[in-house]
Amino acid sequence: MPSSASSVLVPALPAAWGSADEQTAYTCDASAYDTRTSAFETYRHRLVDLLPLRRGDVVLDVGCGTGLCFERVRSRIGSDGVIVGVDASREMLAMAAARVADRGWRNVVLVQAPIEEARLPVVADHALFCATHDVLQSEAALDNVLSHVRDGGTVAATGGKWAPPWAIALNAGILALHAPYVRDFAGFDRPWVRLAPRLERMRVQEVAMGGGYLASGTMPARPVPLKSGPVDRDDEGRADGTRG
Repeated sequence: MPSSASSVLVPALPAAWGSADEQTAYTCDASAYDTRTSAFETYRHRLVDLLPLRRGDVVLDVGCGTGLCFERVRSRIGSDGVIVGVDASREMLAMAAARVADRGWRNVVLVQAPIEEARLPVVADHALFCATHDVLQSEAALDNVLSHVRDGGTVAATGGKWAPPWAIALNAGILALHAPYVRDFAGFDRPWVRLAPRLERMRVQEVAMGGGYLASGTMPARPVPLKSGPVDRDDEGRADGTRG
């Protein structure tokens, strides 16, 4: 997928487009997101490093927010690769679009939609989930994203989790830190549980004294192999079969 064919896209959605719009941290406070989450920078870097990125690769950044992972990904895939950032928040994606425009990147596509409903224009070589707990708890979101990752592609995730029960003070801090960005703490003890059965060779490393994790695995082979590249669709949004 050549970079000349890519563009920055922030489509508008109806006013009542999704419950993520109700989270102040992703709307009214979106401009403060980079500062408030600066302590996560090391884990963003480590997340990207879990992906065996090569020049020309296509990468899905799921719940991309303001695009904080873009630069490190792009440094590996070059201008011949493509980043597709998808997020439900219009405000967060507006900041991501500004980041892309400021740096003159021509190979980043932004898609605004709830992850469950997002129409992703590619089959990717890799996908990353950075601090996207709610997405990882959604079977529909995972099904949609992983249906757009090629056979053998790497999927990596990082985020917060509950530390051991005896770490009461640590867990209080984790609650305060993540509450603005997590709609539901269900599954917060092992956030990767729904992702694991969908991948092969899944590895999980707990970090930050048990208050965070890094996980990665690869997509299994399908009966009809799925290869990376653009997805061409007809007027009704159906894939025309050229992606496999």
